[in-house]
Amino acid sequence: MELQYFGANCVRLTTKKASLVVDDNLSKIGLKSITKPTDICLKTAPYVDVAEGRFLADMPGEYEISGVSIKGIAARAHMDESDKKTAVIYVVKADETRVVILGHVFPELSEEQLEQIGIVDVAIIPIGNSGYTLDGAGALSLIKKIEPKIIVPTHYGDRAINYEVPQQELAEALKSLAMEPLETVTKYKVNSAELGDTTKLVVLERQ
Repeated sequence: MELQYFGANCVRLTTKKASLVVDDNLSKIGLKSITKPTDICLKTAPYVDVAEGRFLADMPGEYEISGVSIKGIAARAHMDESDKKTAVIYVVKADETRVVILGHVFPELSEEQLEQIGIVDVAIIPIGNSGYTLDGAGALSLIKKIEPKIIVPTHYGDRAINYEVPQQELAEALKSLAMEPLETVTKYKVNSAELGDTTKLVVLERQ
C-alpha cells in the first residue's frame, strides 16, 4: 500500500487493486480536488463536504470492495459538544496492511472503540488544534492507546490552504508528540514486514 498527502485531512491510499481517497474537500479550501471517478471515497465527518468517486463510505459499517476491507466505527466529532457519535473512524485493510484513519474525533475513545480498531500498522491523524481537530497532546493520547507502528500527521498549518479555522504549524504540533520524523517523503510505501516494534513518525509532503 502507498500513501500520499494532499492537504487538510486528504490522503490517497493506493493498493494493488484500488485507490481510496479520504476527505477530499480540497476544492472548498483553495486547492484542486484529486478524486477520480474510479476512486473509493471515505468521509470522516458530516461537516466535511467531499468529492465523490465510484463509492462513498460516510457512515459506520463494514464494506468490501475491490479487495479492500473497510470498517467504519462511530465516534464523537471533535467539535460536537454532545455525546452524539457523528464522526466515523475508518480501519482499512488491504495488501496485508491495516490503516486507521482517525479524522476529526474527540480524543477519548472507549474500550469498545479501541477493540474495534484493533492492531494497526499505520495511523493517519490530524494535529492542527484550534478547537477544530486534535492537537498534538490529544493525538499523542490516542497514539499511546492504539500503538500503531507508523504515524502520519495531517491537517496542520499550510499557507496554501484556506482553513475555516487557522491550524497549528507542523513543527509546533510535533513538539507535543515529542517525536522526530523518521523521514519526510512525497510518497510512503508501507511494508508490513519491515515495521518494527516501536512507533515511528513519517511526514508526507503535500502533493
